[in-house]
Amino acid sequence: MILTVDIGNTHIEMGVFDGGNLLKSWRVATGLERTEDEYLVFLQHFLMQERYTLSDVKGVAISSVVPNVTFVFEKLCQKYLQMDPLLVDHTLNLGITIRYEKPEEVGADRICNSVAGFNKFKQAVVVLDFGTATTFDVVNSRGEYLGGIIAPGIETTAWALAQKAAKLPKISLEFPASVIGRNTQQSMQVGIMYGTVAMIEGLIAHLRSELGEKPNVIATGGLTRLVQPRTKVIDLFAPHLVLEGLFQIYQLNRL
Repeated sequence: MILTVDIGNTHIEMGVFDGGNLLKSWRVATGLERTEDEYLVFLQHFLMQERYTLSDVKGVAISSVVPNVTFVFEKLCQKYLQMDPLLVDHTLNLGITIRYEKPEEVGADRICNSVAGFNKFKQAVVVLDFGTATTFDVVNSRGEYLGGIIAPGIETTAWALAQKAAKLPKISLEFPASVIGRNTQQSMQVGIMYGTVAMIEGLIAHLRSELGEKPNVIATGGLTRLVQPRTKVIDLFAPHLVLEGLFQIYQLNRL
């Protein structure tokens, strides 16, 4: 059984794979002050719920955008699993080629998403990830990662407006019935929610034009469920795409 861990700015997602199948996944809040012992408690509890133990884990793959927490998980693996985890970066065998100007700047989560996204179709793909940031990652039909787009995430945008504008409230993330807001909350919801749809549709159109081919569009991240019913540009929702990419990269580098 292979443990995959995606360490993000807001959440950490963990999943276990056996024979290429994702058996179970779990999420916890990213805690910058937590120790390896505290994360172990989470991991043991999750495994126990499924009648697994630490001894069932035969390998670990980690993607992270939070270096301090990466170090904590490395210690957890060494101390309690007696193994070094595979840390994803651009130097590994990925099955795709990184064509970014500075490959070291591509986030590990974006690498994993791109690998898994390309492997689903073996054709050009754009991966949309609705997280702290809304990211677009582009892989052409030759399996070359070309780059992408980073925009403010939906929750990040809503938070920033409420924090920086004294008279703007916190809002629920939902689509109002009309694009003409009848009150302040509705007006903000229109700007954020319908604005996100307009952004992704416009940017996907530009990406298709620049690529010269029609890519499949795969979306991941929990907020996809809100956005997908409002647009036709998303071809597939893959909630655990980054974990799938982690497992695939592990297979390429540790077998």
